[in-house]
Amino acid sequence: MTKRTSMMTAVAVAGLLAVLAPAFAANNDNMPKDTKFAKEAAAGGLMEVDLGQLAVQKGASQAVKDFGQRMVDDHTKANQRLKELAAQKGISLPHLLPADMKQEREKLAAASGAEFDRMYMSHMVKDHEKDVKEFEKQVQKGSDPALRSFAEQTLPTLRQHLDLAKKVAAQVGADHSHH
Repeated sequence: MTKRTSMMTAVAVAGLLAVLAPAFAANNDNMPKDTKFAKEAAAGGLMEVDLGQLAVQKGASQAVKDFGQRMVDDHTKANQRLKELAAQKGISLPHLLPADMKQEREKLAAASGAEFDRMYMSHMVKDHEKDVKEFEKQVQKGSDPALRSFAEQTLPTLRQHLDLAKKVAAQVGADHSHH
C-alpha cells in the first residue's frame, strides 16, 4: 500500500516538474525578472485600489476624493488585465498587501482630515514615480512580450496619475520635494 502511494507521489512530482521545466528552460535568467515585475505590479495595484477607497471615504478635499476614485477605477482595470496575463503564464500573484504596504496603509488609515490628504497625496506622488520607473524598465528590458506590452499600455495612465498626483499634492500642501 505505502509503496504504491509513494510511487504515485513520485509520478505526480515528476509530472509537475515536466510542466514547470519548459517555462524555466525558455529563458532562465530573464524569467524571474518578469515574474518579479508581475508580482510587484500586482501588489502595487492592490495597494492603489485599497488606498483609493480609503481616500474616497476619508479625503477632506474633493480633489483628493476624486483622485482616489480615479485610482480605484484605473488600477482595478489594470489589475484585471495583469491577472489574466499572469494566469496564462502560470504566475501566481499576491491577493493580499505585503507587510510593508500594510504598515503604510495603517498609517494612512489612522490619519484624518487635511493630514490624511497630505499624507495620501505625498505617498501617491512617491508611489507613481516608482511605478513609472518600474514600468519603463519592463518596457525596455522585459523578456516577456505580453508583460512588456502590458507595461507599455499601462505607462501613459501611470504618467497621467503622476502628473495629477503632483497637482493635487500641491493643492493640499503635501510635501513631495524631498523624494
